[in-house]
Amino acid sequence: MNPHVRTTLLYSTTVVLFTLPIAAQTAAAVLSRLDSTSAGFRSATANIERVTHTAIINESLTETGTLRMLRNKGTVQLYLEFTKPDAKTYAFRERKAEVYFPKILTVQEYDVGKQKGIVEQFILLGFGTSGKDLAKGYNVKFGGEESIGGQTASRLELTPKSAKTREYFTKVELWINAEGRTVRQKFYQPSGDTTTVTYSNLVWNPALTPDALSLKLPAGVKREYPQR
Repeated sequence: MNPHVRTTLLYSTTVVLFTLPIAAQTAAAVLSRLDSTSAGFRSATANIERVTHTAIINESLTETGTLRMLRNKGTVQLYLEFTKPDAKTYAFRERKAEVYFPKILTVQEYDVGKQKGIVEQFILLGFGTSGKDLAKGYNVKFGGEESIGGQTASRLELTPKSAKTREYFTKVELWINAEGRTVRQKFYQPSGDTTTVTYSNLVWNPALTPDALSLKLPAGVKREYPQR
């Protein structure tokens, strides 16, 4: 064999042998970080930026607002209030999801019913979900280190093992900081659409009550039930 070829092959093999274990160990380390933080997770508040990209028209919508999340006695609550470009608020608890549009004084109410489990799964993804549970439900790949909002974050690529989960998302990416907290999520839908959520000013386990995550509606609000 040509000495140059032999040297090149030896070098390539060495790179592969050393790179694969490092990636595996790094993914395991990030999952371990999530194990540590998820065990004590109760609540969170943050500023959020949500970018929704619609593939068929190749356009993106950027929304900004705030988040409140609470896990209490097995119940998960989520409260999202967007202020720009259009004001609207999402509230989720148990079987009920509500969307409030203040400009038209209208609330749309949905019964998530059989989707409750999958909704809670994605609400807690990267927050209350442990690394062990992620490894059970997803094929996990380490995607490298990136800077998000001025801090270093480890990117994990998650491919759902469940066919049911893949009906909603074909892949999810999580960016986890050194404290084991999620600073960005990206969800890939079968349609090609994506949703990217970036968290800033994240506060872990603030004092929140269930009432703080419930809609406070003015008089005269119209309630609609789109599923009926």
